[in-house]
Amino acid sequence: MDKTLNSPLHVKIVRFFHENQSSIDTPRGVSTWVREDRNRVRQVLEDLVSARILVAHRSSSTTGYGYTRNAKIVNKIEQFLKKRKPS
Repeated sequence: MDKTLNSPLHVKIVRFFHENQSSIDTPRGVSTWVREDRNRVRQVLEDLVSARILVAHRSSSTTGYGYTRNAKIVNKIEQFLKKRKPS
């Protein structure tokens, strides 16, 4: 988990989805929520998809990202976030 969440932006985005588990949002929307550059956010979102923390809902015009439904991963993230201060 620590290797995946290797930057403050990774942690910020995971915390956003962990606190809003039913949301699905685009890179533009997520970048607005976390107040970071959209291109950086897009790369981190794809990193988190590769780690199976997020799920990409791809269509021809855009990609929406949502939080995993895997309870084991959610529990690991819960424990990880409890150890870290909010950013």
